[in-house]
Amino acid sequence: MDFLQPQGWARAKGYSNGIAATGRCIFVSGMIGWDREGQFHTENFAGQVRQALLNIVEVLAEANALPEHIVRMTWYVVDKKEYVAAYKEIGIAYREVIGRHFPTMTAVQVVALIEDQARVEIEVTAVVPALVLE
Repeated sequence: MDFLQPQGWARAKGYSNGIAATGRCIFVSGMIGWDREGQFHTENFAGQVRQALLNIVEVLAEANALPEHIVRMTWYVVDKKEYVAAYKEIGIAYREVIGRHFPTMTAVQVVALIEDQARVEIEVTAVVPALVLE
């Protein structure tokens, strides 16, 4: 996996501008902040982010993939201000669950998510390198 940082660009904070990767692709559907039984345990934005990330890691494990294999994340949030206000807590949850791996990321505000209690939905693409597959 190669992180793409064009010469002269300011370094991205908390994400990468681009990644080049070769291997087996894994696509994880949008994960929200409920547990494996479909129950929400918090309305807190950062708490839902933590659970969504834990869900992502669990799905990746089914494909023998790790968080460091993530190459792209797309975050759908229902309230941009709530998202921005929770940056610090999101960062803590992210580092605890994903580590210090920062793939390409996009975050967009949406009108609503399908599950009314959901504050955030995160989808992921991962690439497991050929060396890991052998």
